[in-house]
Amino acid sequence: MKKILTVCVSALAGIMLMTGCNKQVIDMTYSYSWAQLKMPDGTIVEGKLNSWDDYEGDQLQVKIDGVTYLVHSSNVVLRH
Repeated sequence: MKKILTVCVSALAGIMLMTGCNKQVIDMTYSYSWAQLKMPDGTIVEGKLNSWDDYEGDQLQVKIDGVTYLVHSSNVVLRH
């Protein structure tokens, strides 16, 4: 019983410590309606967001007005 209690307390303490950082433990926001992208040549593409998908790492596939873009996450703004 002590081991189970120790594991639970340790898990809760780990979660509480992670919430003090600039990181969400569980991200529940998945619906966005508008996006703005910065292209490599400096132009800005923005419009109604049809769909988006994230990949392991920092890449996002964003579809705006029927055109699909694969961009780095630092070059994207998604808004509700």
